[in-house]
Amino acid sequence: MRPYWKGYLKLALVSCPIALHAACSTTERIAFRQINKATGNRLRQQLIDDETREPVAPEHKGRGYEVTKGQYLVVEDAELEAIEIESTHTIEIDSFVPRSQIDQRFFDTPYYVLPSEPVGQEAFAVMREAMRGKAMVALGRLVLSKRERVIALEAYDKGLLGTTLRYPYEVRKAEDYFCDLPELALVPDMLTLAGHILDRKAAEFDPSAFRDRYEEALLAHLKAKQAGTVQERRQTFAAPRRVANLMEALRRSVAEDRNKPRRARSRRADGREGHATMHSPGGNGIAVR
Repeated sequence: MRPYWKGYLKLALVSCPIALHAACSTTERIAFRQINKATGNRLRQQLIDDETREPVAPEHKGRGYEVTKGQYLVVEDAELEAIEIESTHTIEIDSFVPRSQIDQRFFDTPYYVLPSEPVGQEAFAVMREAMRGKAMVALGRLVLSKRERVIALEAYDKGLLGTTLRYPYEVRKAEDYFCDLPELALVPDMLTLAGHILDRKAAEFDPSAFRDRYEEALLAHLKAKQAGTVQERRQTFAAPRRVANLMEALRRSVAEDRNKPRRARSRRADGREGHATMHSPGGNGIAVR
């Protein structure tokens, strides 16, 4: 697997070569192509000059910084590549913080971090185990996609988990959305009943039990459509009825939940259900993940 970024991890005078690999992927999702419904052919996007309305050849495509309305300062790729700061090639650890102090709104994209050369494995292991022992998260900076990002590094299995963090200007203020919510004096009995419901539904966090039900329904629909067995469906969703008496609704919820057996935790095998390949009448295989 090709790394997303390669460079060095540095703590004071100790450093080691490392590589970042994307920890998440969306390539397993069903994907659609834009097509011409009249011919069935795939569509290709084309760049058009905003003023002349003429097509633009790929070699004429460039970057421009808008200095005034409609006027752009052309910036070449070589100029951007020449702008190097230390974090372009090195993640230097600036500080260590308890993970609980990091507001979850700031977490962005996770990466697996591991040594890229055998010579750096010992230094890497020392930093990893020191963080694990102190239960601390390291904060550093690196350049990804021509932007400097703050990254939080923490011990994870035999390596590190690095998660890029958003800048404060990227996180919207909660008070802008919650300011109009009133402070309500809640009846203690209501909270007690709600607590009973929470206790009955308490479970261990188990991501293997997650099901992408829309993806499953979409895959079933595509298989049926290719087989010519699609049946017309009508939307059946109905908005929940408004509760006239909240206390009574909570009591009934507790009573109904007590009469239900606890759900057995289902565990699926690692990964998805597998890959299905549908064959169109023209003989072209459509790989649906």
